[in-house]
Amino acid sequence: MINAVGTPQSLLLLGGTSEIGLAIAENYAKQRQLTVTLAARPSARLDEAADRLRRLGATVRTVAFDATDLDSHPKVIEEAFADNDIDVAVVAFGVLGDAEQLWQDHAAGVAAAQVNYTAAVSVGIALAEKLRKQGHGSIIALSSVAGERVRRSNFVYGSTKAGFDGFYLGLGEALRPEGVNVTVVRPGFVHTKMTEGLKAAPMATTADKVAQIAVDAVRGRKDLVWAPAQWRLVMSVLRHIPRPIFRKLPI
Repeated sequence: MINAVGTPQSLLLLGGTSEIGLAIAENYAKQRQLTVTLAARPSARLDEAADRLRRLGATVRTVAFDATDLDSHPKVIEEAFADNDIDVAVVAFGVLGDAEQLWQDHAAGVAAAQVNYTAAVSVGIALAEKLRKQGHGSIIALSSVAGERVRRSNFVYGSTKAGFDGFYLGLGEALRPEGVNVTVVRPGFVHTKMTEGLKAAPMATTADKVAQIAVDAVRGRKDLVWAPAQWRLVMSVLRHIPRPIFRKLPI
């Protein structure tokens, strides 16, 4: 159970090698003895992630998870909840891809949409069933400011995050009466392996800083936060710019 100061006892990380997801788990592990379930494809990176958390004193187990294998998701969630309740579930998997390839290569575009949106909906529905039965818990859904107003420069990726946002914000409303909270986190550019080699955008941040924002948001039972917070104002302005002007902006 989450204690009086908002710190969980157990955490499920879907996307077990996600740098932001691991930073969230580490943040919690530094506050309290934590049991972590890392769900990802078996790999050396997953083993390294588990070792990182164990060095902080966490109890860690791994569950094989393939975002593209939609039919397996209910079983994965069932296994994750088999031994104990899950206080916080983090949905942290996704792909960025090559923005120009995604709209010109059918297979690449469909694959990105399946991972970033369809798979996220799949695990969200499975999580909702378990958390409703528990009657408590939180979901952290890691999204992106790219989904707030989809830009030409990465519109396939942005559209998947727009759908992701819509689903998890709606799921939060549906689960609210059940005692379950959903927090959507919208980071801007984050220095991770996913963005390695890309030119850093304004207000670039780190996984640790995003993790702290996410942890604080769950403690405050917030529905939606930006990382960093200044993105809220920036995106509020961008959302209201007329399209003929918007398409001329160098973004």
